Amino acid sequence: MSRIQLALNVDDIEQAVRFYSTLFRAEPAKRKPGYANFAIAEPPLKLVLIENPGQGGSVNHLGIEVETSEQVHAEIARLSEAGLFTEEQIATTCCFATQDKVWVTAPGQERWEVYTVLADSETFGTAPADTAEPCCGTADEAAAEGACCGSAAKQDAVGSGAACCG
Repeated sequence: MSRIQLALNVDDIEQAVRFYSTLFRAEPAKRKPGYANFAIAEPPLKLVLIENPGQGGSVNHLGIEVETSEQVHAEIARLSEAGLFTEEQIATTCCFATQDKVWVTAPGQERWEVYTVLADSETFGTAPADTAEPCCGTADEAAAEGACCGSAAKQDAVGSGAACCG
């Protein structure tokens, strides 16, 4: 079985384990002081949490693609019922696609999206004007496009030489 591994720095391992256990409906496969390792079956993912105070949240954002809008809405309901704050973006254009998505923020401030692609788009897209949240994309795409999701974020990233979507 192949799966992606993500190793994240977290400020508080206990708080992070509670969040990820709720998000993925799974408990860690391995726990050590300052360390937790999740072997997630669906979606296939190896998630490693390393307690590193002051370095938490060093990821731009992470995502889970699902097949339908109904699945996105089911996640909105499930995550809200679990007490996690959700931010919905319905029929938003992002990363050359129209998407339905929901965002949640983990204790270390890393952003997760659950999304489905509704249609292709000819434009990269922007996040809604009233939010500074990122859309999707890879660091390579951001560097190649010189693009960010919102115009203010794009100006900030271009001005600082940083890529906002990586």
